[in-house]
Amino acid sequence: MTFSLLRVSLLLFAAIGFVCGDAASAAERPNVLLILADDLGYSDLGCYGGEIQTPNLDGLARDGVRFTQFYNTARCWPTRAALLTGFYAQQVRRDTVPGIASGGRGVRPEWAPLLAERLQQAGYRTYHSGKWHIDGMPLENGFDRSYYLQDQGRFFNPRVHYLDDQRLPAVEPGSDFYGTIAIADHAVDCLREHAEDHPERPFFHYLAFTAPHFPLHALPEDIARYRETYQRGWKELRDERWRRIRELGLVEAELSPVERELGPPYDFPEAIAQLGPGETNRPEPWGELTAEQQEFQATKMAIHAAMVDRMDREIGRVLEQLRASGALENTLILFLSDNGASAEIMVRDDGHDPAAPPGSAASYLCLGPGWSTVANTPFRRHKTWVHEGGIATPLIAHWPAGISAAGRVTDEPGHVIDLVPTILELTGLPPIDSGSDAAAPQLPGASLLRVLKGDAAEAGDAEPTERTLWWLHEGNRAIRAGDWKLVAAKGEPWELYDLSRDRTETVDLAAEHPERVRELEEQWTEMHERFVEDSVGGAVGR
Repeated sequence: MTFSLLRVSLLLFAAIGFVCGDAASAAERPNVLLILADDLGYSDLGCYGGEIQTPNLDGLARDGVRFTQFYNTARCWPTRAALLTGFYAQQVRRDTVPGIASGGRGVRPEWAPLLAERLQQAGYRTYHSGKWHIDGMPLENGFDRSYYLQDQGRFFNPRVHYLDDQRLPAVEPGSDFYGTIAIADHAVDCLREHAEDHPERPFFHYLAFTAPHFPLHALPEDIARYRETYQRGWKELRDERWRRIRELGLVEAELSPVERELGPPYDFPEAIAQLGPGETNRPEPWGELTAEQQEFQATKMAIHAAMVDRMDREIGRVLEQLRASGALENTLILFLSDNGASAEIMVRDDGHDPAAPPGSAASYLCLGPGWSTVANTPFRRHKTWVHEGGIATPLIAHWPAGISAAGRVTDEPGHVIDLVPTILELTGLPPIDSGSDAAAPQLPGASLLRVLKGDAAEAGDAEPTERTLWWLHEGNRAIRAGDWKLVAAKGEPWELYDLSRDRTETVDLAAEHPERVRELEEQWTEMHERFVEDSVGGAVGR
């Protein structure tokens, strides 16, 4: 099935159903476009210090607000659950809870509907384009339209994808299909049809790209733009990103050291052997790599950059559709990532052909710890860990009708659990679904609307709001209370950092402040017990 045939299929399905609604005429109820990248590092965007060309996202930052201390859950499916329910993933059984069915296959309690369901009931048209990774299917969870790309292991020829919850034919190898373009095509089609058919109604569009998650698959012309960029090696590129981050005023701290002995979070030695002598699973000094390794590694990062670049280009097409329909002014656009960049190295799906061009459908490459360390500059560690490299994400907010003093950079702490309360306040909905059959816990997040509107003090003029934020994923634990963060990798002792002085977690203060360690550990445990109680005590799953 060629990409053009898929577009025909999308339009045929669209003729059967209804499509999204534009809110340009509903001035008091803004539209919301929530854009999520997958495995994007903190400094991968130009506006966060990266060398990758991202002019569309940079433009949103220039005319909006950038957050420097915004957090995710360190992994894809917990973040998506928290993002769309407003609860910590453990509360809604979407990360591991002892003794009950939970984690990636967990089913949410009845009291935890997705945000789309709340907005749909309030008169919003609701749309989903891209990755899902939540229990259930999109239309049965509050979306009016959906293109669900489930097969993330094949950017060029997915076998499993759905339109409006109906399975589509597999895409045949050799077509002109590319996942990032297909996801944006659906979003543009929805927005265009919305403007034509529902101009009186506001919309919520959840645009979830699969890029730049592995496998590293990219269009040849996109890879070509970065062919020579990464030949200088990861230290030089990381140092350059760090310089730009400081020039942009995003992080004031010391650059974290490279953890040379820290490799991928999961060990797949057979994959290393299959990928050949160019692969390495440690961030070894660039000068100690062989010429073959340097070429192999530089090519991998060029493909990663190409995937980010293409995502930005496709976001540009979505933005152009918003402009063409007159909806951009009153649309709150939020862009973030589900976790930090990934150090994983594995081979899955169709396998890896060493003779295939890198980045093509027959190849299966992963970023690995050397370049993941660069992507997460200036922080430590990677996806799955709850040190800053695994959980710190860009957050860009753009809303011409509601954001004053465009171009602001804020140090206000935030978390993906905050986006539901933010959007509920924005749209005038109560924080709890009064129609639920079971009593829901109080939402743990806080609305960021005052920060977006500029009601909070400018960055640097006042102390950020005191927050207590909590993490647990695969035995990696953390809690942040104000500027103090207690963090421990699985099986390792607690570390304590003062993030007001040491955002990059370079000076462990645990030995100097044992009482604070005990207090924060007790608070972490109390919150964990409460979240387990919420999960176990919830109503039967949906």
